[in-house]
Amino acid sequence: MAAEIIMPKAGMAMDEGTIVRWYKEIGDPIEQGEAVLEILTDKVNMDVEAEASGVLLVQLAKEGDVLPVFTVIGFIGAEGEEVSAAQAAVSAAPAVSKKDQAEPEANQEAVASDAYDVVVLGGGPAGYVAAIKAAQLGGKVALVEKIRVGGTCLNRGCIPTKTYVKNAEILEHAKHAASRGILFNDASFELDMEKIVGYKDQVVNTLTSGVAGLLTSYGVDQYNELGLITADKKVRLASGQELETKKIIWAGGSKVAQIPIPGIDHERVLTSDTILDLKEVPESLVVIGGGVIGCEMAEIFNAYGTKVTIVELADELLPMMELEISQALRTQFTKKGITILTGRKVEKFEGQADKVTVTIDGGDTIIGERALVSIGRVPDLSGLGELDLEMNRERVVVDDKMETSVKGIYAPGDINGRHMLAHAAFKMGEVAAANAMGHAELVDLSIVPSAVYLLPEIGSVGLTEAEAKKKYGEVLVGKFPFSGNGRALASGETVGMIKVIVEPKYFELIGTHIYGPAAAEMINEAAALMAAEVPADIIADTIHGHPTYSEAFMEACADALKRCIHLPKKA
Repeated sequence: MAAEIIMPKAGMAMDEGTIVRWYKEIGDPIEQGEAVLEILTDKVNMDVEAEASGVLLVQLAKEGDVLPVFTVIGFIGAEGEEVSAAQAAVSAAPAVSKKDQAEPEANQEAVASDAYDVVVLGGGPAGYVAAIKAAQLGGKVALVEKIRVGGTCLNRGCIPTKTYVKNAEILEHAKHAASRGILFNDASFELDMEKIVGYKDQVVNTLTSGVAGLLTSYGVDQYNELGLITADKKVRLASGQELETKKIIWAGGSKVAQIPIPGIDHERVLTSDTILDLKEVPESLVVIGGGVIGCEMAEIFNAYGTKVTIVELADELLPMMELEISQALRTQFTKKGITILTGRKVEKFEGQADKVTVTIDGGDTIIGERALVSIGRVPDLSGLGELDLEMNRERVVVDDKMETSVKGIYAPGDINGRHMLAHAAFKMGEVAAANAMGHAELVDLSIVPSAVYLLPEIGSVGLTEAEAKKKYGEVLVGKFPFSGNGRALASGETVGMIKVIVEPKYFELIGTHIYGPAAAEMINEAAALMAAEVPADIIADTIHGHPTYSEAFMEACADALKRCIHLPKKA
Protein backbone atom coordinates (compact mmCIF):
# COMPACT_ATOMS: atom_id res chain seq x y z
CA MET A 1 0.00 0.00 0.00
CA ALA A 2 1.27 3.44 -0.88
CA ALA A 3 2.97 5.38 1.93
CA GLU A 4 1.72 8.82 2.84
CA ILE A 5 3.78 11.98 2.81
CA ILE A 6 2.42 14.29 5.48
CA MET A 7 2.92 17.85 6.62
CA PRO A 8 4.99 17.19 9.78
CA LYS A 9 4.53 18.91 13.12
CA ALA A 10 8.04 20.24 13.48
CA GLY A 11 7.66 22.17 16.70
CA MET A 12 5.24 22.66 19.57
CA ALA A 13 4.01 25.94 18.13
CA MET A 14 3.64 24.70 14.56
CA ASP A 15 0.02 24.39 13.42
CA GLU A 16 0.61 24.61 9.68
CA GLY A 17 3.34 24.67 7.08
CA THR A 18 3.89 26.13 3.61
CA ILE A 19 5.11 24.01 0.70
CA VAL A 20 8.15 25.78 -0.70
CA ARG A 21 9.09 23.35 -3.47
CA TRP A 22 8.94 19.74 -4.52
CA TYR A 23 12.34 18.12 -5.11
CA LYS A 24 10.71 15.22 -7.00
CA GLU A 25 8.38 14.91 -9.95
CA ILE A 26 5.69 12.27 -10.40
CA GLY A 27 7.37 8.98 -11.22
CA ASP A 28 10.78 9.93 -9.79
CA PRO A 29 12.42 7.17 -7.72
CA ILE A 30 12.87 7.93 -4.00
CA GLU A 31 14.94 6.22 -1.33
CA GLN A 32 13.75 6.06 2.28
CA GLY A 33 15.18 9.05 4.16
CA GLU A 34 15.64 11.11 0.98
CA ALA A 35 14.29 14.67 0.92
CA VAL A 36 11.04 14.82 -1.07
CA LEU A 37 10.04 18.45 -0.61
CA GLU A 38 10.91 21.59 1.30
CA ILE A 39 8.45 23.26 3.66
CA LEU A 40 8.38 26.49 5.60
CA THR A 41 7.25 26.29 9.21
CA ASP A 42 6.35 29.42 11.11
CA LYS A 43 10.06 30.02 11.69
CA VAL A 44 12.40 27.94 9.51
CA ASN A 45 12.67 26.04 6.23
CA MET A 46 13.13 22.28 6.45
CA ASP A 47 13.07 19.17 4.27
CA VAL A 48 10.42 16.46 4.52
CA GLU A 49 12.04 13.06 4.13
CA ALA A 50 10.51 9.95 2.62
CA GLU A 51 9.25 7.35 5.08
CA ALA A 52 9.55 4.59 2.46
CA SER A 53 11.32 3.82 -0.80
CA GLY A 54 9.51 3.73 -4.13
CA VAL A 55 8.43 6.32 -6.67
CA LEU A 56 6.48 9.50 -6.15
CA LEU A 57 2.94 8.52 -7.14
CA VAL A 58 0.88 11.60 -6.28
CA GLN A 59 1.38 15.22 -5.37
CA LEU A 60 -1.73 16.49 -3.59
CA ALA A 61 -0.58 20.04 -2.96
CA LYS A 62 1.34 22.58 -4.94
CA GLU A 63 4.08 25.01 -4.09
CA GLY A 64 2.79 27.89 -2.00
CA ASP A 65 -0.04 25.93 -0.41
CA VAL A 66 -0.42 26.42 3.36
CA LEU A 67 -1.60 23.24 5.03
CA PRO A 68 -2.38 22.15 8.61
CA VAL A 69 0.08 19.75 10.21
CA PHE A 70 -0.54 16.06 9.56
CA THR A 71 -2.30 16.77 6.23
CA VAL A 72 -1.49 14.14 3.59
CA ILE A 73 0.32 15.90 0.73
CA GLY A 74 1.47 12.99 -1.41
CA PHE A 75 2.04 9.27 -1.77
CA ILE A 76 5.07 7.06 -2.41
CA GLY A 77 4.61 3.51 -3.66
CA ALA A 78 5.58 0.91 -6.19
CA GLU A 79 5.85 1.97 -9.80
CA GLY A 80 2.42 1.70 -11.45
CA GLU A 81 0.59 1.44 -8.13
CA GLU A 82 -2.68 3.38 -7.99
CA VAL A 83 -3.78 5.52 -5.07
CA SER A 84 -7.47 5.12 -4.33
CA ALA A 85 -9.85 8.07 -4.30
CA ALA A 86 -10.48 7.40 -0.62
CA GLN A 87 -6.81 7.69 0.16
CA ALA A 88 -6.47 10.87 -1.85
CA ALA A 89 -9.51 12.42 -0.19
CA VAL A 90 -7.66 12.42 3.10
CA SER A 91 -5.75 15.41 1.80
CA ALA A 92 -8.85 17.51 1.37
CA ALA A 93 -8.20 19.62 4.46
CA PRO A 94 -8.39 23.26 3.43
CA ALA A 95 -5.32 25.45 3.37
CA VAL A 96 -5.41 27.95 6.20
CA SER A 97 -3.22 30.76 7.30
CA LYS A 98 -2.78 32.56 10.58
CA LYS A 99 -2.84 35.75 8.58
CA ASP A 100 -6.28 34.77 7.25
CA GLN A 101 -7.43 34.28 10.82
CA ALA A 102 -6.28 37.68 11.91
CA GLU A 103 -7.28 40.22 9.31
CA PRO A 104 -7.12 43.81 10.48
CA GLU A 105 -10.45 45.05 11.64
CA ALA A 106 -11.84 48.45 10.82
CA ASN A 107 -12.42 50.78 13.70
CA GLN A 108 -16.14 51.31 13.61
CA GLU A 109 -16.48 53.09 16.94
CA ALA A 110 -18.19 56.47 16.72
CA VAL A 111 -16.13 58.77 18.91
CA ALA A 112 -15.25 62.43 19.02
CA SER A 113 -12.45 63.58 16.76
CA ASP A 114 -10.28 64.54 19.73
CA ALA A 115 -10.74 61.17 21.46
CA TYR A 116 -7.78 59.02 22.33
CA ASP A 117 -6.94 56.17 20.00
CA VAL A 118 -6.10 53.99 22.99
CA VAL A 119 -6.53 54.38 26.75
CA VAL A 120 -4.56 51.89 28.82
CA LEU A 121 -5.76 51.01 32.31
CA GLY A 122 -2.87 49.81 34.44
CA GLY A 123 0.82 50.76 34.29
CA GLY A 124 2.44 47.36 34.88
CA PRO A 125 4.51 45.36 32.37
CA ALA A 126 1.55 44.75 30.03
CA GLY A 127 0.12 48.25 30.44
CA TYR A 128 3.11 50.52 30.03
CA VAL A 129 4.51 48.43 27.17
CA ALA A 130 1.11 48.58 25.45
CA ALA A 131 0.99 52.35 25.86
CA ILE A 132 4.47 52.84 24.39
CA LYS A 133 3.78 50.41 21.53
CA ALA A 134 0.50 52.15 20.65
CA ALA A 135 2.29 55.50 20.68
CA GLN A 136 5.06 54.10 18.47
CA LEU A 137 2.34 53.10 16.00
CA GLY A 138 1.16 56.68 15.83
CA GLY A 139 -1.66 56.59 18.35
CA LYS A 140 -2.88 59.28 20.70
CA VAL A 141 -2.52 57.39 23.96
CA ALA A 142 -3.34 57.80 27.66
CA LEU A 143 -2.30 55.60 30.55
CA VAL A 144 -4.27 55.45 33.81
CA GLU A 145 -2.54 54.05 36.91
CA LYS A 146 -3.85 54.49 40.44
CA ILE A 147 -0.51 54.06 42.26
CA ARG A 148 2.63 54.35 40.16
CA VAL A 149 3.81 52.74 36.96
CA GLY A 150 5.76 49.52 37.05
CA GLY A 151 3.06 47.23 38.45
CA THR A 152 3.76 44.22 40.60
CA CYS A 153 7.05 43.47 38.81
CA LEU A 154 8.81 46.72 39.59
CA ASN A 155 7.06 47.71 42.83
CA ARG A 156 6.26 44.52 44.73
CA GLY A 157 7.65 41.52 42.85
CA CYS A 158 10.53 40.74 40.52
CA ILE A 159 12.78 43.70 41.13
CA PRO A 160 12.46 44.19 44.94
CA THR A 161 12.99 40.49 45.61
CA LYS A 162 16.05 40.40 43.39
CA THR A 163 17.74 43.08 45.48
CA TYR A 164 17.14 40.84 48.51
CA VAL A 165 18.35 37.74 46.66
CA LYS A 166 21.60 39.55 45.85
CA ASN A 167 22.09 40.22 49.56
CA ALA A 168 21.58 36.51 50.24
CA GLU A 169 24.10 35.66 47.51
CA ILE A 170 26.72 37.95 49.08
CA LEU A 171 26.22 36.26 52.45
CA GLU A 172 26.39 32.81 50.85
CA HIS A 173 29.67 33.64 49.13
CA ALA A 174 31.12 35.04 52.35
CA LYS A 175 30.12 31.88 54.20
CA HIS A 176 32.11 29.73 51.79
CA ALA A 177 35.04 32.09 51.36
CA ALA A 178 37.22 30.28 53.91
CA SER A 179 37.07 27.05 51.87
CA ARG A 180 38.69 29.00 49.02
CA GLY A 181 41.41 30.43 51.24
CA ILE A 182 39.85 33.82 51.81
CA LEU A 183 39.82 34.36 55.55
CA PHE A 184 37.88 37.17 57.15
CA ASN A 185 38.94 38.20 60.63
CA ASP A 186 35.40 37.87 61.95
CA ALA A 187 32.78 35.53 60.49
CA SER A 188 29.86 37.29 62.16
CA PHE A 189 27.62 39.80 60.34
CA GLU A 190 24.79 42.20 61.05
CA LEU A 191 21.99 43.33 58.78
CA ASP A 192 20.82 46.92 58.67
CA MET A 193 17.26 46.35 57.50
CA GLU A 194 16.55 50.08 57.27
CA LYS A 195 19.37 50.34 54.74
CA ILE A 196 18.37 47.10 52.98
CA VAL A 197 14.79 48.31 52.53
CA GLY A 198 16.09 51.74 51.50
CA TYR A 199 18.36 50.24 48.84
CA LYS A 200 15.43 48.20 47.52
CA ASP A 201 13.27 51.34 47.38
CA GLN A 202 16.03 53.23 45.58
CA VAL A 203 16.23 50.55 42.87
CA VAL A 204 12.44 50.52 42.52
CA ASN A 205 12.29 54.31 42.29
CA THR A 206 14.99 54.39 39.63
CA LEU A 207 13.13 51.91 37.47
CA THR A 208 9.62 53.32 37.93
CA SER A 209 10.90 56.83 37.22
CA GLY A 210 12.55 55.46 34.11
CA VAL A 211 9.28 53.96 32.91
CA ALA A 212 7.44 57.23 33.57
CA GLY A 213 10.13 59.02 31.57
CA LEU A 214 9.75 56.60 28.67
CA LEU A 215 6.00 57.21 28.59
CA THR A 216 6.55 60.96 28.60
CA SER A 217 9.11 60.71 25.80
CA TYR A 218 6.51 58.97 23.63
CA GLY A 219 3.86 61.60 24.40
CA VAL A 220 1.64 59.31 26.47
CA ASP A 221 -0.72 61.27 28.74
CA GLN A 222 -0.53 59.86 32.28
CA TYR A 223 -3.37 59.97 34.83
CA ASN A 224 -2.37 58.99 38.35
CA GLU A 225 -5.73 57.85 39.70
CA LEU A 226 -8.15 54.94 39.60
CA GLY A 227 -9.97 54.40 36.32
CA LEU A 228 -13.06 52.31 35.57
CA ILE A 229 -14.48 51.19 32.24
CA THR A 230 -18.01 52.45 31.59
CA ALA A 231 -20.79 50.60 29.80
CA ASP A 232 -20.35 52.84 26.72
CA LYS A 233 -16.61 52.03 26.53
CA LYS A 234 -15.17 55.15 28.07
CA VAL A 235 -12.79 55.38 31.00
CA ARG A 236 -14.13 57.19 34.08
CA LEU A 237 -11.45 58.52 36.43
CA ALA A 238 -11.84 58.76 40.19
CA SER A 239 -11.90 62.55 39.79
CA GLY A 240 -15.05 62.23 37.65
CA GLN A 241 -13.38 63.04 34.35
CA GLU A 242 -14.27 60.75 31.47
CA LEU A 243 -11.75 59.83 28.78
CA GLU A 244 -13.26 59.16 25.39
CA THR A 245 -11.35 56.60 23.37
CA LYS A 246 -11.59 54.36 20.35
CA LYS A 247 -10.03 51.32 22.07
CA ILE A 248 -9.29 50.32 25.67
CA ILE A 249 -6.48 48.11 26.89
CA TRP A 250 -7.30 46.86 30.39
CA ALA A 251 -4.03 45.69 31.93
CA GLY A 252 -5.27 45.44 35.50
CA GLY A 253 -2.52 43.10 36.66
CA SER A 254 -2.82 40.92 39.74
CA LYS A 255 -3.04 41.04 43.51
CA VAL A 256 -2.00 38.77 46.35
CA ALA A 257 -4.20 35.67 46.62
CA GLN A 258 -5.87 35.16 49.96
CA ILE A 259 -7.66 32.18 51.45
CA PRO A 260 -10.26 32.15 54.22
CA ILE A 261 -8.11 30.81 57.06
CA PRO A 262 -8.96 31.94 60.60
CA GLY A 263 -6.42 34.47 61.85
CA ILE A 264 -4.96 35.28 58.42
CA ASP A 265 -5.57 39.00 58.99
CA HIS A 266 -3.29 39.19 62.06
CA GLU A 267 -0.47 41.72 61.74
CA ARG A 268 2.15 39.01 62.23
CA VAL A 269 0.87 37.18 59.16
CA LEU A 270 2.58 38.81 56.18
CA THR A 271 1.93 38.76 52.44
CA SER A 272 4.50 38.80 49.64
CA ASP A 273 3.84 42.55 49.45
CA THR A 274 4.23 43.45 53.13
CA ILE A 275 7.27 41.27 53.85
CA LEU A 276 9.32 43.45 51.50
CA ASP A 277 8.98 46.40 53.89
CA LEU A 278 9.87 44.47 57.06
CA LYS A 279 12.38 46.56 59.02
CA GLU A 280 13.70 43.75 61.21
CA VAL A 281 14.94 40.23 60.56
CA PRO A 282 12.55 37.79 62.27
CA GLU A 283 14.09 35.09 64.40
CA SER A 284 11.74 32.57 62.83
CA LEU A 285 9.42 32.58 59.80
CA VAL A 286 6.71 30.12 58.76
CA VAL A 287 6.23 30.27 54.99
CA ILE A 288 2.86 29.06 53.75
CA GLY A 289 3.29 27.96 50.15
CA GLY A 290 6.29 26.32 48.50
CA GLY A 291 5.87 27.94 45.10
CA VAL A 292 8.15 30.50 43.49
CA ILE A 293 7.55 33.34 45.94
CA GLY A 294 7.61 31.10 49.00
CA CYS A 295 10.88 29.42 48.00
CA GLU A 296 12.57 32.71 47.14
CA MET A 297 11.57 34.24 50.49
CA ALA A 298 12.66 31.10 52.32
CA GLU A 299 16.08 31.30 50.62
CA ILE A 300 16.47 35.00 51.41
CA PHE A 301 15.51 34.89 55.08
CA ASN A 302 17.43 31.66 55.68
CA ALA A 303 20.52 33.49 54.43
CA TYR A 304 19.66 36.43 56.69
CA GLY A 305 19.79 34.05 59.67
CA THR A 306 16.07 33.38 60.19
CA LYS A 307 14.88 29.89 61.11
CA VAL A 308 12.53 29.05 58.22
CA THR A 309 9.78 26.43 57.96
CA ILE A 310 7.89 25.89 54.69
CA VAL A 311 4.39 24.38 54.68
CA GLU A 312 3.28 23.29 51.20
CA LEU A 313 -0.01 21.63 50.27
CA ALA A 314 1.44 19.71 47.28
CA ASP A 315 3.81 16.78 47.63
CA GLU A 316 6.85 18.75 46.45
CA LEU A 317 8.18 22.29 46.45
CA LEU A 318 7.70 24.09 43.14
CA PRO A 319 5.14 21.48 42.04
CA MET A 320 4.96 22.95 38.54
CA MET A 321 8.65 22.29 37.93
CA GLU A 322 10.53 19.23 36.70
CA LEU A 323 10.27 16.65 39.49
CA GLU A 324 14.03 15.97 39.70
CA ILE A 325 14.69 19.66 40.23
CA SER A 326 12.02 19.94 42.93
CA GLN A 327 13.59 16.98 44.70
CA ALA A 328 17.09 18.43 44.33
CA LEU A 329 15.85 21.71 45.79
CA ARG A 330 14.37 19.90 48.78
CA THR A 331 17.77 18.31 49.42
CA GLN A 332 19.57 21.63 49.14
CA PHE A 333 17.09 23.49 51.37
CA THR A 334 17.31 20.75 53.99
CA LYS A 335 21.13 21.03 54.00
CA LYS A 336 20.73 24.75 54.65
CA GLY A 337 18.53 24.07 57.67
CA ILE A 338 15.15 24.94 56.18
CA THR A 339 12.37 22.71 57.52
CA ILE A 340 10.03 21.48 54.78
CA LEU A 341 6.55 20.10 55.37
CA THR A 342 4.88 19.00 52.13
CA GLY A 343 1.41 17.55 51.66
CA ARG A 344 0.23 19.58 54.68
CA LYS A 345 -2.60 22.07 54.93
CA VAL A 346 -2.77 25.11 57.20
CA GLU A 347 -5.89 25.20 59.40
CA LYS A 348 -5.52 28.49 61.30
CA PHE A 349 -3.26 31.25 62.58
CA GLU A 350 -3.28 32.47 66.18
CA GLY A 351 -1.32 35.66 66.58
CA GLN A 352 0.04 37.00 69.84
CA ALA A 353 2.05 40.12 70.61
CA ASP A 354 5.41 38.65 69.62
CA LYS A 355 4.66 35.42 67.75
CA VAL A 356 2.17 33.55 65.61
CA THR A 357 1.08 29.95 66.01
CA VAL A 358 0.31 28.10 62.77
CA THR A 359 -1.89 25.04 63.12
CA ILE A 360 -1.70 22.51 60.29
CA ASP A 361 -3.80 19.45 59.53
CA GLY A 362 -3.53 16.76 62.16
CA GLY A 363 -3.33 19.36 64.89
CA ASP A 364 0.43 19.97 64.68
CA THR A 365 1.52 23.51 65.43
CA ILE A 366 4.47 25.63 64.33
CA ILE A 367 5.40 28.79 66.20
CA GLY A 368 7.12 31.61 64.36
CA GLU A 369 7.89 35.23 65.02
CA ARG A 370 6.25 35.90 61.67
CA ALA A 371 4.28 33.93 59.10
CA LEU A 372 4.23 34.59 55.37
CA VAL A 373 1.26 33.59 53.21
CA SER A 374 2.60 33.16 49.67
CA ILE A 375 0.06 31.10 47.79
CA GLY A 376 0.26 32.98 44.52
CA ARG A 377 -1.53 35.88 42.87
CA VAL A 378 -4.95 36.36 41.25
CA PRO A 379 -6.19 38.87 38.62
CA ASP A 380 -7.06 42.30 40.01
CA LEU A 381 -10.54 43.01 38.65
CA SER A 382 -10.98 46.37 40.37
CA GLY A 383 -10.95 48.26 37.04
CA LEU A 384 -13.76 46.22 35.47
CA GLY A 385 -16.36 48.92 36.11
CA GLU A 386 -19.65 48.51 34.26
CA LEU A 387 -18.50 46.01 31.65
CA ASP A 388 -19.92 42.51 31.37
CA LEU A 389 -16.99 40.49 30.07
CA GLU A 390 -16.74 36.73 29.64
CA MET A 391 -14.78 35.36 32.59
CA ASN A 392 -13.29 31.99 33.47
CA ARG A 393 -12.62 31.46 37.19
CA GLU A 394 -12.13 35.18 37.83
CA ARG A 395 -9.84 35.50 34.80
CA VAL A 396 -10.75 37.63 31.79
CA VAL A 397 -11.22 35.49 28.69
CA VAL A 398 -9.23 36.79 25.70
CA ASP A 399 -8.39 35.44 22.25
CA ASP A 400 -4.89 35.29 20.79
CA LYS A 401 -5.22 38.96 19.79
CA MET A 402 -5.72 39.71 23.51
CA GLU A 403 -9.24 40.94 22.73
CA THR A 404 -12.00 40.26 25.25
CA SER A 405 -15.57 39.17 24.52
CA VAL A 406 -16.38 42.90 24.03
CA LYS A 407 -14.99 44.25 20.75
CA GLY A 408 -12.41 46.96 21.17
CA ILE A 409 -11.53 46.01 24.76
CA TYR A 410 -8.23 44.18 25.18
CA ALA A 411 -6.92 42.54 28.37
CA PRO A 412 -3.23 41.55 28.26
CA GLY A 413 -1.07 40.42 31.19
CA ASP A 414 -1.93 38.89 34.55
CA ILE A 415 -5.56 39.95 34.25
CA ASN A 416 -6.23 37.06 31.83
CA GLY A 417 -4.25 34.51 33.85
CA ARG A 418 -2.65 32.87 30.80
CA HIS A 419 0.95 33.34 31.92
CA MET A 420 1.43 35.42 35.06
CA LEU A 421 5.00 36.41 34.27
CA ALA A 422 6.28 39.91 33.52
CA HIS A 423 8.02 38.97 30.28
CA ALA A 424 4.87 37.22 29.00
CA ALA A 425 2.94 40.37 29.92
CA PHE A 426 5.40 42.48 27.89
CA LYS A 427 4.59 40.48 24.75
CA MET A 428 0.84 40.36 25.45
CA GLY A 429 0.86 44.14 25.90
CA GLU A 430 2.65 44.68 22.58
CA VAL A 431 0.21 42.43 20.72
CA ALA A 432 -2.82 44.08 22.33
CA ALA A 433 -1.53 47.53 21.34
CA ALA A 434 -0.82 46.50 17.75
CA ASN A 435 -4.33 45.10 17.36
CA ALA A 436 -5.90 48.11 19.05
CA MET A 437 -4.14 50.25 16.45
CA GLY A 438 -5.65 48.26 13.60
CA HIS A 439 -2.90 45.73 12.96
CA ALA A 440 -3.35 41.97 13.06
CA GLU A 441 -1.05 40.14 15.43
CA LEU A 442 -1.41 36.96 17.45
CA VAL A 443 0.48 36.16 20.61
CA ASP A 444 2.34 32.86 20.89
CA LEU A 445 2.83 31.80 24.51
CA SER A 446 3.91 28.24 23.76
CA ILE A 447 7.55 28.95 24.63
CA VAL A 448 7.87 31.15 27.72
CA PRO A 449 10.91 30.69 29.96
CA SER A 450 10.51 30.95 33.71
CA ALA A 451 13.03 31.37 36.52
CA VAL A 452 13.20 30.97 40.26
CA TYR A 453 15.89 33.11 41.86
CA LEU A 454 17.44 30.80 44.43
CA LEU A 455 21.03 29.90 45.29
CA PRO A 456 21.54 28.30 42.81
CA GLU A 457 18.90 29.50 40.37
CA ILE A 458 16.28 27.48 38.52
CA GLY A 459 15.33 28.04 34.89
CA SER A 460 12.70 26.15 32.93
CA VAL A 461 11.09 26.24 29.48
CA GLY A 462 8.88 23.78 27.67
CA LEU A 463 7.61 20.42 28.81
CA THR A 464 8.71 18.43 31.83
CA GLU A 465 9.68 14.81 31.24
CA ALA A 466 6.30 13.62 32.57
CA GLU A 467 4.39 16.05 30.33
CA ALA A 468 6.50 15.10 27.31
CA LYS A 469 5.90 11.37 27.79
CA LYS A 470 2.19 12.00 28.07
CA LYS A 471 2.23 13.93 24.78
CA TYR A 472 4.85 12.09 22.73
CA GLY A 473 5.20 8.66 24.32
CA GLU A 474 8.88 7.83 24.50
CA VAL A 475 11.29 10.76 24.56
CA LEU A 476 15.05 11.22 24.76
CA VAL A 477 16.42 12.65 28.01
CA GLY A 478 19.85 14.18 28.44
CA LYS A 479 21.48 15.44 31.63
CA PHE A 480 24.73 17.07 32.55
CA PRO A 481 25.73 17.84 36.16
CA PHE A 482 27.46 21.09 37.08
CA SER A 483 29.91 18.99 39.09
CA GLY A 484 31.38 18.11 35.68
CA ASN A 485 31.52 21.67 34.38
CA GLY A 486 34.86 23.48 34.55
CA ARG A 487 33.46 26.98 35.16
CA ALA A 488 31.18 25.70 37.93
CA LEU A 489 34.03 23.82 39.61
CA ALA A 490 36.30 26.86 39.48
CA SER A 491 33.51 28.97 40.99
CA GLY A 492 32.61 26.45 43.66
CA GLU A 493 29.06 26.25 42.28
CA THR A 494 28.72 22.57 41.51
CA VAL A 495 25.17 22.00 42.78
CA GLY A 496 22.58 21.07 40.17
CA MET A 497 22.34 20.01 36.55
CA ILE A 498 20.84 20.72 33.16
CA LYS A 499 18.18 18.35 31.90
CA VAL A 500 16.84 18.40 28.35
CA ILE A 501 13.85 16.58 26.86
CA VAL A 502 14.09 15.73 23.16
CA GLU A 503 11.44 14.43 20.77
CA PRO A 504 13.01 11.30 19.16
CA LYS A 505 11.91 11.66 15.52
CA TYR A 506 13.26 15.08 14.58
CA PHE A 507 15.38 15.59 17.74
CA GLU A 508 13.24 18.60 18.56
CA LEU A 509 14.12 20.14 21.91
CA ILE A 510 10.81 20.23 23.77
CA GLY A 511 11.92 20.95 27.32
CA THR A 512 14.93 22.38 29.17
CA HIS A 513 15.28 22.52 32.95
CA ILE A 514 18.27 23.99 34.73
CA TYR A 515 19.17 23.96 38.41
CA GLY A 516 22.50 25.63 38.79
CA PRO A 517 24.53 28.83 38.44
CA ALA A 518 23.21 31.46 36.00
CA ALA A 519 20.17 29.31 35.19
CA ALA A 520 17.94 32.37 34.82
CA GLU A 521 20.26 33.67 32.10
CA MET A 522 20.99 30.36 30.37
CA ILE A 523 17.34 29.38 30.03
CA ASN A 524 16.94 32.17 27.49
CA GLU A 525 19.41 30.43 25.16
CA ALA A 526 17.26 27.31 25.33
CA ALA A 527 14.06 29.30 24.77
CA ALA A 528 15.51 31.08 21.73
CA LEU A 529 16.68 27.83 20.16
CA MET A 530 13.35 26.14 20.87
CA ALA A 531 11.49 29.07 19.33
CA ALA A 532 13.69 28.76 16.23
CA GLU A 533 13.06 24.99 16.23
CA VAL A 534 16.79 24.22 16.26
CA PRO A 535 17.09 20.48 16.95
CA ALA A 536 19.17 19.02 19.75
CA ASP A 537 21.79 17.54 17.40
CA ILE A 538 22.57 21.00 16.02
CA ILE A 539 22.86 22.39 19.58
CA ALA A 540 25.15 19.51 20.52
CA ASP A 541 27.34 20.33 17.51
CA THR A 542 27.44 24.07 18.23
CA ILE A 543 30.77 25.20 19.65
CA HIS A 544 30.26 26.80 23.06
CA GLY A 545 32.89 28.94 24.74
CA HIS A 546 35.05 27.28 27.38
CA PRO A 547 34.94 27.47 30.29
CA THR A 548 31.31 28.55 30.58
CA TYR A 549 28.27 27.34 32.44
CA SER A 550 26.38 27.08 29.16
CA GLU A 551 28.67 24.29 27.97
CA ALA A 552 26.54 22.08 30.23
CA PHE A 553 23.55 22.79 27.96
CA MET A 554 25.46 21.60 24.91
CA GLU A 555 26.63 18.52 26.84
CA ALA A 556 23.09 17.68 27.99
CA CYS A 557 21.85 17.79 24.39
CA ALA A 558 24.72 15.50 23.38
CA ASP A 559 23.85 13.18 26.26
CA ALA A 560 20.26 12.91 24.98
CA LEU A 561 21.76 11.58 21.72
CA LYS A 562 24.20 9.30 23.62
CA ARG A 563 27.31 11.10 22.40
CA CYS A 564 28.35 13.27 25.30
CA ILE A 565 32.14 13.49 25.47
CA HIS A 566 32.50 14.61 29.08
CA LEU A 567 30.38 11.94 30.76
CA PRO A 568 31.50 8.36 31.43
CA LYS A 569 30.50 5.72 28.92
CA LYS A 570 27.09 4.32 29.72
CA ALA A 571 26.40 0.62 29.99
